[in-house]
Parts: sequence; C-alpha cells; structure tokens
Amino acid sequence: MKKVRKAVFPVAGLGTRILPATKAVPKELLTVVDKPLIQYAVEEALAAGVEQIIFVTGSGKTALEDHFDRSFALEASLEKKEKFDVLKKIQSAELKDGALACVRQSSPAGLGHAVWCARHLVGDEPFAVLLPDDYCVAQTPILKQMTDMYNEIGGNIVAVTEVPRDQTDKYGILEVGKDDGKLAEVKGLVEKPKPEKAPSNLSVIGRYILQPEIFKHLEEKQIGAGGEIQLTDAMSKLIGAAPFHGLRYQGNRYDCGDKSGYVKAVIATALRREDLASNIRDFMKEI
Repeated sequence: MKKVRKAVFPVAGLGTRILPATKAVPKELLTVVDKPLIQYAVEEALAAGVEQIIFVTGSGKTALEDHFDRSFALEASLEKKEKFDVLKKIQSAELKDGALACVRQSSPAGLGHAVWCARHLVGDEPFAVLLPDDYCVAQTPILKQMTDMYNEIGGNIVAVTEVPRDQTDKYGILEVGKDDGKLAEVKGLVEKPKPEKAPSNLSVIGRYILQPEIFKHLEEKQIGAGGEIQLTDAMSKLIGAAPFHGLRYQGNRYDCGDKSGYVKAVIATALRREDLASNIRDFMKEI
C-alpha cells in the first residue's frame, strides 16, 4: 500500500459567496486572525506527512504561490529592524524547494474537473484533496487522522460529519453500510439530495484520500449537479473496487466560503489565542 505523499488543493474558484472581498484577492488568502486560509490547509497537509503540495489555480491566483515563496526584501527589512518574532512567522510559511507545484484550470467546470487537472502531477498513487474553504481545527489535524486510518485500512476515505436533515441539499451525502460510530462504510454518494430523498445526514467535508483510479472516471467529464463535473459522481464509481469509508473526525470545521462561517472561524480562533482571548472575550461581553 503506497503512502499518501501528495495533496491537491483546488484553488481556482472565484469566491462568489463572499464578494466583494474576493474581487481582487483570492479567497484562500483571506486571513483567520493573522494567517491565510491556504496556509492553515497546507500546514495540515504537511503535518499528515504530505511531501508534495499541488495547487490547481486559475487567473489572478499567482499570489497564492508567492505567499509560500521567499520575500528577500521583506525578510531583510524585518531583520534590520530586529523584528525577529515576525520574521520567524514569515519564514514558517516558506516551502522547501520543489515542494510546491501548480497547474492551471482554465475554466470553472467544477471540483471534479479541478482534481482531474492535477492528474499528471499526482500520477499513479493515492493522494489527498483539501478544500481550504473548509477551515478545520483539531488537536490532531484532520488529515492526519485520515492518513492514520488509511495506513490501517487503505482504500478511499472521506472526512464526514452529521448535518441537520433539512440541510442535506447543501452537501455530498453518504449512503451508509456498516457503521461503528467512527468509521462508516460508504455504499453510495449523492450530491446535494433533497432532504426527503437523502439516504442519511452524514455529509462529506473538504478532506479526501483517493485512489488514482478516480482519474479515469473524471476523464469521462460527466456533468452533474449545478451543471458541473462533480467529484462526488466520480467517487461513487470507486465504491466496490476498493474499501471506501467515511471517517467521523475529531475537531471543528468552519465553512469560510460562507460569510457567517468565516466570522465564526475568526472569533473561535481569536478565543484560542493567549495573546487575544482576554480582549476579545471582554469585547464580546460589551456588545
């Protein structure tokens, strides 16, 4: 069983749900306190043992690459001013030479299409997919929880959580087989089913470990929900060919592609910070 060494980050989206903030700034560079969403996601991947970061980008997204590159002028200025604590934070975002690769998605044809665009960089090995919009906080990073489980059982694994039944039409929903309360066997996948037709209320979030066989299904470019090539549709074709499970992760997830979810993420993160928690808590009491 091959190790999960590569992670794909579909970051070509326009961020229309939180316009006008994303008109000129990639949504993945929106900060949760003082660190952009994309950096949290990349750090999560690295903590899970990922060695190769793959960005699927689009027009106007070059700033994402720059964020993980060295900024010699900025570093020199900070060093001259003896702002060594800030310098250390800046340098912590830099990736090793060759650790970041980028490929372009020329048109917004859906998540499945974005993952397909990375096929030549992934090659013939299992890989992770992380959606930076899903800002995840956990004592053990969620992708690390998934890779630990993958090393035991192999196959395909998605991170899942229960959602209110009346909100199933917002998510990819599992049809569940055996379920021990932590690991659920995936018998089927449905993209955004109406509540009355949803096979469960167990929803997939933006963390996946997939086998490379998914690319031959994505190659078909089947149009699904919303007129786009859905990753869920291709994943459903992997069921039965190899083990496929949903892992109930330990931790919290915030949908930062949604305005209220983004604000919640900022507040929750600030309240966990020793340098900010007291002031933020006092301010919340005031208002």
